[in-house]
Amino acid sequence: MTPHEFAEPAELNPPRLAAVLYGPGDDADTLLDDFVQGLQQRGVRVGGIVQRNTRDAIGRKSGMDVIDLTNGDTISICQDLGSGSTACKLDAAGLAEAGMAVHRAIKAHADLIVINKFSKQEASGSGLRGELADAITSGIPVLTAVPQKCIADWRDFAGDLGTLLPPSRSAMDAWWLTLGSQPASAG
Repeated sequence: MTPHEFAEPAELNPPRLAAVLYGPGDDADTLLDDFVQGLQQRGVRVGGIVQRNTRDAIGRKSGMDVIDLTNGDTISICQDLGSGSTACKLDAAGLAEAGMAVHRAIKAHADLIVINKFSKQEASGSGLRGELADAITSGIPVLTAVPQKCIADWRDFAGDLGTLLPPSRSAMDAWWLTLGSQPASAG
């Protein structure tokens, strides 16, 4: 899907889309999660998903969960294929459930929709690409994260829409403040 496939350009509000551009040493998952928790504590209705990785006894990443920001449910998006497997570990059923969390947030008219990332799966046309497009066209502000290695694919997808943010809480806070879309209780 390209930007011209989203909707009529007049219907889109480019500043309402932001992507945190992160590198190999950045922890975009924790950054998004912390940002969301701060907004929720101030009364902002945030929907969508953030990712939380699970670790084994020696600290290696052993799984991936996403948290449904509307109800707090944990959704596993990783299947255990055993050590040595080179196949994709993403669980299609978990991704479908994560997609439903995004659609529920759109339907509930959340103040902000977060989709944990636009990465390899979305770049190839799968993953949560469709849900991201639906969120963007909903008119609700959308925040995601994009690894540096996928920036060209992100630009192909989003075109001139949106704002690229550095991987910092202050940049995310500044973007949110520019929207002026916070409910009165968030001040």
